[in-house]
Amino acid sequence: MQYFNLHTHKFTNNPTTLELVNQYPWEFDESIPHYSIGIHPWYIDENRLELDLKIIEEKLQQPECLALGECGLDKRIEIPLAVQIKVFKQQIALADKYKKPLILHLVAAFDELIEIKKRLDISVPVIIHGFSKNAQLAKQLLDNGFYLSFGKYLLQSRSVGTELEYVFKSVPNHRFFLETDTVEESLEEVYTLAAKYKKITLDELQKQIQNNFSLVFKSF
Repeated sequence: MQYFNLHTHKFTNNPTTLELVNQYPWEFDESIPHYSIGIHPWYIDENRLELDLKIIEEKLQQPECLALGECGLDKRIEIPLAVQIKVFKQQIALADKYKKPLILHLVAAFDELIEIKKRLDISVPVIIHGFSKNAQLAKQLLDNGFYLSFGKYLLQSRSVGTELEYVFKSVPNHRFFLETDTVEESLEEVYTLAAKYKKITLDELQKQIQNNFSLVFKSF
Protein backbone atom coordinates (compact mmCIF):
# COMPACT_ATOMS: atom_id res chain seq x y z
CA MET A 1 0.00 0.00 0.00
CA GLN A 2 1.56 3.28 -1.14
CA TYR A 3 -1.54 5.35 -0.43
CA PHE A 4 -4.48 5.08 1.94
CA ASN A 5 -7.73 6.92 1.16
CA LEU A 6 -9.57 7.31 4.46
CA HIS A 7 -12.89 8.26 2.87
CA THR A 8 -14.10 8.12 -0.70
CA HIS A 9 -17.40 7.61 -2.51
CA LYS A 10 -15.69 6.36 -5.66
CA PHE A 11 -13.88 3.03 -6.03
CA THR A 12 -11.06 3.41 -8.57
CA ASN A 13 -9.40 0.01 -8.11
CA ASN A 14 -5.99 1.69 -8.09
CA PRO A 15 -3.43 -1.04 -7.24
CA THR A 16 -1.25 1.41 -5.26
CA THR A 17 -4.10 2.58 -3.03
CA LEU A 18 -6.18 1.05 -0.28
CA GLU A 19 -9.51 2.83 -0.67
CA LEU A 20 -11.94 2.91 2.21
CA VAL A 21 -15.12 3.30 0.17
CA ASN A 22 -18.20 4.74 1.87
CA GLN A 23 -21.22 2.43 1.62
CA TYR A 24 -24.81 2.58 2.78
CA PRO A 25 -26.84 -0.42 3.98
CA TRP A 26 -29.65 0.23 1.47
CA GLU A 27 -27.37 0.29 -1.60
CA PHE A 28 -24.50 -2.03 -0.80
CA ASP A 29 -21.98 -3.07 -3.47
CA GLU A 30 -20.51 -6.51 -2.74
CA SER A 31 -17.71 -6.03 -5.29
CA ILE A 32 -15.90 -3.33 -3.27
CA PRO A 33 -12.95 -4.90 -1.43
CA HIS A 34 -12.61 -2.48 1.51
CA TYR A 35 -15.35 -0.25 2.85
CA SER A 36 -16.99 1.54 5.71
CA ILE A 37 -20.72 1.34 6.23
CA GLY A 38 -23.08 3.53 8.21
CA ILE A 39 -26.12 5.78 8.28
CA HIS A 40 -25.26 9.35 7.34
CA PRO A 41 -27.40 11.84 9.29
CA TRP A 42 -28.78 13.22 6.02
CA TYR A 43 -30.26 9.84 5.13
CA ILE A 44 -31.83 8.71 8.39
CA ASP A 45 -35.14 6.98 7.67
CA GLU A 46 -36.83 5.78 10.83
CA ASN A 47 -39.11 3.52 8.77
CA ARG A 48 -36.16 1.36 7.77
CA LEU A 49 -33.84 2.06 10.72
CA GLU A 50 -34.11 -1.39 12.25
CA LEU A 51 -33.22 -3.07 8.96
CA ASP A 52 -30.37 -0.63 8.25
CA LEU A 53 -28.82 -1.29 11.67
CA LYS A 54 -29.17 -5.03 11.17
CA ILE A 55 -27.33 -4.85 7.84
CA ILE A 56 -24.60 -2.67 9.36
CA GLU A 57 -24.11 -5.18 12.17
CA GLU A 58 -23.81 -8.03 9.67
CA LYS A 59 -21.24 -6.15 7.58
CA LEU A 60 -19.17 -5.07 10.60
CA GLN A 61 -18.40 -8.73 11.21
CA GLN A 62 -16.75 -9.06 7.78
CA PRO A 63 -12.97 -8.49 7.42
CA GLU A 64 -13.56 -6.28 4.37
CA CYS A 65 -15.44 -3.79 6.55
CA LEU A 66 -12.76 -1.60 8.13
CA ALA A 67 -14.92 1.02 9.85
CA LEU A 68 -18.42 2.21 10.71
CA GLY A 69 -19.31 5.40 8.89
CA GLU A 70 -19.89 7.83 7.79
CA CYS A 71 -22.27 8.63 10.58
CA GLY A 72 -22.55 11.62 12.86
CA LEU A 73 -24.48 14.83 13.50
CA ASP A 74 -25.51 17.81 11.37
CA LYS A 75 -27.34 20.79 12.83
CA ARG A 76 -28.01 22.31 9.42
CA ILE A 77 -30.53 19.74 8.24
CA GLU A 78 -34.22 19.29 8.99
CA ILE A 79 -33.94 15.92 10.73
CA PRO A 80 -34.29 16.71 14.47
CA LEU A 81 -31.03 16.59 16.38
CA ALA A 82 -32.59 14.29 18.98
CA VAL A 83 -33.29 11.72 16.25
CA GLN A 84 -29.77 12.11 14.89
CA ILE A 85 -28.26 11.58 18.34
CA LYS A 86 -30.36 8.46 18.90
CA VAL A 87 -29.21 6.90 15.62
CA PHE A 88 -25.62 8.02 16.21
CA LYS A 89 -25.55 6.35 19.63
CA GLN A 90 -26.92 3.12 18.17
CA GLN A 91 -24.09 3.09 15.64
CA ILE A 92 -21.49 3.91 18.29
CA ALA A 93 -22.68 0.85 20.23
CA LEU A 94 -22.16 -1.35 17.17
CA ALA A 95 -18.69 0.08 16.51
CA ASP A 96 -17.72 -0.59 20.12
CA LYS A 97 -19.15 -4.10 19.98
CA TYR A 98 -17.19 -5.10 16.88
CA LYS A 99 -14.11 -2.96 17.59
CA LYS A 100 -14.29 -0.96 14.36
CA PRO A 101 -13.23 2.71 14.11
CA LEU A 102 -15.85 5.40 13.54
CA ILE A 103 -15.72 7.83 10.60
CA LEU A 104 -17.79 10.91 11.27
CA HIS A 105 -19.65 13.62 9.39
CA LEU A 106 -19.95 16.60 11.75
CA VAL A 107 -21.55 19.97 11.07
CA ALA A 108 -22.01 22.57 13.83
CA ALA A 109 -22.34 19.88 16.53
CA PHE A 110 -18.84 19.53 17.93
CA ASP A 111 -19.82 20.32 21.52
CA GLU A 112 -22.46 17.60 21.37
CA LEU A 113 -19.94 15.17 19.89
CA ILE A 114 -17.38 15.76 22.64
CA GLU A 115 -20.05 15.40 25.32
CA ILE A 116 -21.27 12.12 23.81
CA LYS A 117 -17.73 10.75 23.55
CA LYS A 118 -17.03 11.54 27.19
CA ARG A 119 -20.36 10.20 28.45
CA LEU A 120 -20.28 6.97 26.46
CA ASP A 121 -16.54 6.39 26.92
CA ILE A 122 -16.15 5.28 23.30
CA SER A 123 -13.46 2.61 23.12
CA VAL A 124 -12.64 2.71 19.39
CA PRO A 125 -10.75 5.37 17.39
CA VAL A 126 -12.96 8.19 16.10
CA ILE A 127 -12.00 10.06 12.92
CA ILE A 128 -13.65 13.28 11.73
CA HIS A 129 -13.50 13.28 7.96
CA GLY A 130 -13.27 16.36 5.74
CA PHE A 131 -11.97 18.62 8.52
CA SER A 132 -12.11 22.32 7.62
CA LYS A 133 -12.35 24.21 10.90
CA ASN A 134 -10.03 26.48 12.90
CA ALA A 135 -6.98 25.71 15.01
CA GLN A 136 -8.83 26.13 18.32
CA LEU A 137 -11.41 23.48 17.42
CA ALA A 138 -8.73 21.19 15.98
CA LYS A 139 -6.82 21.35 19.28
CA GLN A 140 -9.98 20.73 21.29
CA LEU A 141 -10.78 17.64 19.22
CA LEU A 142 -7.22 16.32 19.36
CA ASP A 143 -7.12 16.87 23.14
CA ASN A 144 -10.27 14.75 23.37
CA GLY A 145 -8.73 11.88 21.44
CA PHE A 146 -10.14 12.39 17.93
CA TYR A 147 -8.28 11.90 14.66
CA LEU A 148 -8.72 14.37 11.79
CA SER A 149 -8.86 13.61 8.08
CA PHE A 150 -8.15 16.22 5.40
CA GLY A 151 -8.91 16.35 1.68
CA LYS A 152 -11.24 18.64 -0.23
CA TYR A 153 -10.75 21.73 1.91
CA LEU A 154 -7.01 21.20 2.11
CA LEU A 155 -6.88 21.27 -1.69
CA GLN A 156 -8.97 24.44 -1.70
CA SER A 157 -6.48 26.10 0.65
CA ARG A 158 -3.97 26.25 -2.22
CA SER A 159 -5.84 29.02 -3.97
CA VAL A 160 -7.91 30.79 -1.34
CA GLY A 161 -5.27 31.14 1.35
CA THR A 162 -7.35 29.78 4.21
CA GLU A 163 -6.22 29.11 7.77
CA LEU A 164 -6.43 25.40 7.05
CA GLU A 165 -2.80 25.16 5.95
CA TYR A 166 -1.74 26.34 9.41
CA VAL A 167 -4.26 24.03 11.09
CA PHE A 168 -3.00 21.01 9.14
CA LYS A 169 0.62 21.82 9.98
CA SER A 170 -0.30 21.96 13.68
CA VAL A 171 -1.86 18.48 13.78
CA PRO A 172 0.59 15.88 15.16
CA ASN A 173 1.76 13.54 12.42
CA HIS A 174 0.33 10.48 14.15
CA ARG A 175 -3.18 11.95 14.36
CA PHE A 176 -4.25 12.64 10.77
CA PHE A 177 -5.39 10.89 7.60
CA LEU A 178 -5.96 12.00 4.00
CA GLU A 179 -8.96 11.46 1.74
CA THR A 180 -10.66 12.43 -1.50
CA ASP A 181 -14.33 12.16 -0.46
CA THR A 182 -16.18 13.33 -3.61
CA VAL A 183 -13.55 15.55 -5.27
CA GLU A 184 -12.29 15.00 -8.80
CA GLU A 185 -8.65 15.52 -7.84
CA SER A 186 -6.56 12.41 -7.19
CA LEU A 187 -5.41 11.18 -3.81
CA GLU A 188 -1.82 11.65 -5.04
CA GLU A 189 -2.55 15.38 -5.33
CA VAL A 190 -3.75 15.47 -1.73
CA TYR A 191 -0.64 13.59 -0.57
CA THR A 192 1.68 15.89 -2.54
CA LEU A 193 0.16 19.02 -1.01
CA ALA A 194 0.17 17.49 2.48
CA ALA A 195 3.86 16.59 2.18
CA LYS A 196 4.61 20.15 1.06
CA TYR A 197 2.72 21.64 4.02
CA LYS A 198 4.38 19.25 6.49
CA LYS A 199 7.81 19.88 4.90
CA ILE A 200 8.53 16.18 4.51
CA THR A 201 9.08 13.96 1.49
CA LEU A 202 6.25 12.05 -0.15
CA ASP A 203 7.90 8.81 0.96
CA GLU A 204 8.03 10.01 4.57
CA LEU A 205 4.37 10.98 4.40
CA GLN A 206 3.38 7.61 2.96
CA LYS A 207 5.21 5.81 5.77
CA GLN A 208 3.60 8.05 8.39
CA ILE A 209 0.08 7.36 7.15
CA GLN A 210 0.85 3.65 6.88
CA ASN A 211 1.83 3.77 10.55
CA ASN A 212 -1.34 5.67 11.42
CA PHE A 213 -3.38 3.12 9.50
CA SER A 214 -1.74 0.23 11.36
CA LEU A 215 -2.43 1.89 14.69
CA VAL A 216 -6.09 2.73 14.07
CA PHE A 217 -7.18 -0.21 11.92
CA LYS A 218 -5.55 -2.92 14.02
CA SER A 219 -7.95 -5.65 12.99
CA PHE A 220 -7.06 -5.35 9.30
